[in-house]
Amino acid sequence: QVQLVESGGGLVQAGGSLRLSCAASGRNFAIYASAWFRQAPGKEREFVSTISGSGSNTYYADSVKGRFTVSRDNAKNMVYLQMNDLKREDTAVYYCAAAKRIYSDSTYSSDISFYGYWGPGTQVTVSS
Repeated sequence: QVQLVESGGGLVQAGGSLRLSCAASGRNFAIYASAWFRQAPGKEREFVSTISGSGSNTYYADSVKGRFTVSRDNAKNMVYLQMNDLKREDTAVYYCAAAKRIYSDSTYSSDISFYGYWGPGTQVTVSS
């Protein structure tokens, strides 16, 4: 079992930066692929970024590529999302997720059905 809790959300002006953190508890978190998703009001939850268990592979949605960076510190059971040059359309609740089962430590996925563990989310609001 894996438990996830996000932090670091808040209100920021367009062009600003935020760093989201995801604290994980549970055994062997380092071997679970992880991801960030977001959900804006009235919209479906969408993929933002994913990172393999080892941290060697990452992948981003086109909408955030070049602005967001995902990373992890397995020694601390943490996953991070550095968000730069934020835009109003980045406003959403951001969720941390971990794979529903153990894969190779180089595996990652943008498919929401790949993930079985979710945090409660953290609100990010970008003002103009």
